Amino acid sequence: MAIHPQAGKTATHDQLINIPKLITDYFTEEPDLTRREQRVSFGTSGHRGSSLHRSFNEQHILATTQAICDYREKEGIKGPVFVGIDSHALSTPAQATTLEVLAANEVVTMIATNDEYTPTPAVSHAILEYNKGKTSGLADGIVITPSHNPPEDGGFKYNMTNGGPAEGSVTSWIESRANEILEHGLKDVRRVTLAKALQASTTHRYDYLEQYTADLKDVIDVNLLKESGLQLGVDPLGGAGVRYWQRIADRYNLNLTVVDDAVDHTFRFMSLDWDGKIRMDPSSRYAMQRLIALKDDFPVAFACDTDHDRHGIVTRSSGLMSPNHYLAVAIYYLFQNRSKWPSTTGIGKTLVSSQMIDRVAGKLGRTLVEVPVGFKWFVDGLYDGTLGFGGEESAGASFLNLQGKVWSTDKDGIIAALLAGEITASTGKDPGEIYQEFTKEFGEPVYDRIDAPATPEQKDKLKKLSPDQITSSELAGEKITNILTNAPGNGAAIGGLKVETANGWFAARPSGTENIYKIYAESFKGPEHLKQIQEEAQEVVNGAIG
Repeated sequence: MAIHPQAGKTATHDQLINIPKLITDYFTEEPDLTRREQRVSFGTSGHRGSSLHRSFNEQHILATTQAICDYREKEGIKGPVFVGIDSHALSTPAQATTLEVLAANEVVTMIATNDEYTPTPAVSHAILEYNKGKTSGLADGIVITPSHNPPEDGGFKYNMTNGGPAEGSVTSWIESRANEILEHGLKDVRRVTLAKALQASTTHRYDYLEQYTADLKDVIDVNLLKESGLQLGVDPLGGAGVRYWQRIADRYNLNLTVVDDAVDHTFRFMSLDWDGKIRMDPSSRYAMQRLIALKDDFPVAFACDTDHDRHGIVTRSSGLMSPNHYLAVAIYYLFQNRSKWPSTTGIGKTLVSSQMIDRVAGKLGRTLVEVPVGFKWFVDGLYDGTLGFGGEESAGASFLNLQGKVWSTDKDGIIAALLAGEITASTGKDPGEIYQEFTKEFGEPVYDRIDAPATPEQKDKLKKLSPDQITSSELAGEKITNILTNAPGNGAAIGGLKVETANGWFAARPSGTENIYKIYAESFKGPEHLKQIQEEAQEVVNGAIG
């Protein structure tokens, strides 16, 4: 993986996105439906693309919103749809389009008071709160965000009545229907003007900010944080939670400093990611230079990505924590400090997350449920309380509230960040120090992910990798103990391949949102062993996608 020479440095003026052109193209450019990349396509987190590439334009959102209305009608979903947007430039025009279609279809719609940006977890939590105790008239949601993707991207995600990202069968139906609507020239789209939509009797304002922040006391020990006086720093990265953090500090009287509350749709304040792109990825040391700079200013500091579903944690002891390291610490702490969680509650991890989590789960004596990549696989377990925690290596996690009940069924970067403060206040050690103790007990894994370009056709080939394509009985000098194309936790297809040995593993899979493939690898025997695993994994992938 070649690191861009400007990685970790602030973007130059000519690397910033042209916002007026981006918005103009959203309304004026039309997708070419003969080109696969310009059709509606739901990856692991909804449809994503850019108006500059005709992959996220008004026509896509008209068709997809109508398809969601058709799906709701087919399934008899009669409650409101909770709509949230993040601070990507394309999110606001996309919400306007969405409202025009929802109002024309007479769908009761909840949009944010004062046109606030809305974190993904605030939408999930709102759906769950509305549906509590109901068996009919259930609500669902639409979240307009491409998550941590570059500033030129837009994203559109459907959340089901359980508050979580829609499962594969649902997104396949919506995707297929949306493309059918596009092919028929949008004739099936019902639409009114934005002015009419905003004045419609079905369009309501909902105070996501107040509701979410008021309920935080149910999931985080805010009294402990308050009484400790622990200094916390947060950089919202100009994202959807930009006004949430000060409200949290004021509401609970926390010693929390918001270091920057500016919103800039070019995200010019970001340092460039490994490939020279602006990407609000809180797990990337290249992208998180601004957060890393807070290391000595606060015992614990954190950031969240643009829709606040992912977290980045910086501690004095270790700087920016690897997501895998923090997940292991969070799991260890929660399962020892949530006395009302049932003893049967399990731990959810994606199969590309660190085996350190397996070792921590073993020490805790808890069931480990290993699933494919995608937070949707944790939704049912979090919803019914059989999973206490669900986390993925890309810094996304959620967990049950203090009573062992569902909090959110989508990733929640805000509670994951505040938990880092709670852990420090409770134990007197920051999460980095606790992880170092793990390495003495369980060994010290080395983990890395390689990203490489791949066409949609190559990505398809990678999804269909099979155990037969591993002809060797060894990986990096160790006997292969397992070759997986289905996840052990739920039997679902990985959409790629995982190969395991006693002290290492690799997994290869295509990205659901970008034209790249990813190789994840880990070794408990050091950097040289990891390098060997990666080289052999690359040979397997190159052979497969040719």
